Amino acid sequence: MMARVDQTMTVRSLPPRTRDLLMGLGAFGAPVALTAVLLPLGGQQQRYYVFLYLGLVAVLATVWGLWPALVGAAVSFVSVDYFFVVPYGTLTIASPTDLVNLVVFFGAAGLVGAVASRRRREQLRAQALAHELAEANQELIRLNREQAAAAQAELRLARTEEQVRSLQESERIRRELLANISHDLRTPIGTILTETTNLSADQAIRDGLRARLQIVAGEARRLAAMVSDMLDLSRIDVAALELDMEPIALSDAIAAAVERLQVMSPARRVDWNAEAAAVEISADWRRLGQILDNLLANADGFAPADTAIELDVMAEDGRAIVRVIDHGPGVPQAWRQRIFDRFVRATGVGGPGRRRGSGLGLSIVRGLVEAQGGTVSLEPQQAGVGAVFRFTLKRAEEAARPVSG
Repeated sequence: MMARVDQTMTVRSLPPRTRDLLMGLGAFGAPVALTAVLLPLGGQQQRYYVFLYLGLVAVLATVWGLWPALVGAAVSFVSVDYFFVVPYGTLTIASPTDLVNLVVFFGAAGLVGAVASRRRREQLRAQALAHELAEANQELIRLNREQAAAAQAELRLARTEEQVRSLQESERIRRELLANISHDLRTPIGTILTETTNLSADQAIRDGLRARLQIVAGEARRLAAMVSDMLDLSRIDVAALELDMEPIALSDAIAAAVERLQVMSPARRVDWNAEAAAVEISADWRRLGQILDNLLANADGFAPADTAIELDVMAEDGRAIVRVIDHGPGVPQAWRQRIFDRFVRATGVGGPGRRRGSGLGLSIVRGLVEAQGGTVSLEPQQAGVGAVFRFTLKRAEEAARPVSG
């Protein structure tokens, strides 16, 4: 059955002219071939096989359709009349019975062909319907899969959004808490610092107690600096940082920052070129000093004691570029992407005497630089040097230029 269907589909797939020619030849040649098989039987026995033509017509109708079956029936009628009905070898019909038999034969052949052709059409329609149903089923399966995938993606998105909202709320609460605590700590820390400073200046205080008071004052200053850092971050978060932008000689800012560093680390050498740094930039003096202080303190904490910190300054495309270079171990690859995040402190690097910071210094640097219209980055690791931090700020003449548009 499958072979016959395949054969049918093969014939139907041919060009119309070629298909009609093959079907015509088959409808004409099949009865002729059957006649050639029956003729050698000889005598009266030939008439017993005449009804094989009905089967042939049924096959033609099933395989090719109605009109090839009718052609086959006509050729079969002529073949039977010419070869198997007396007188032989002529189309003349001598007996009325033979005439009735031939007419009945032709009618039966046509009826068989019509029935078989109808069955064939129904079969083809059933196949076409089954094909359509299969395609529709595949489309339905595809749509179901897409809907299921969309539902899963929507669920994942909803969960992600909920997690983001939760994280944002947690971050907001944490920042508010830090800001409030920092604000509340300023007064007691300021009181401690003032009192310890005053007491240590009292001549009646013993030297041993004075040294302890100076230690307390130093720790109070460190706490005051940390509180100030957290307050700065809270202002940066809400874009409430107050800036007094003015033209500033970058060399003056660098000289002041180097002097402050050497108060804290007298043995540290800082190499920089005052002539190259003679560039005017647009910045807030206090915040620029804070940027330089944090970068120099960071370099001082990681650079070996017998090495210098280098400050390179150059002007390019209306901006001043400042590079702070140390000769320490550099920033490990695992930390490079997070180096400007809050509370990030690279572990396992730096000298044994390195001061442990709060992990806020570089975050503040980024916030202050970006608030003044600049950029800050960590340059790729280079052979022979440690970490290289780079920040840019607009030159004064570029900042004063009106924006076109």
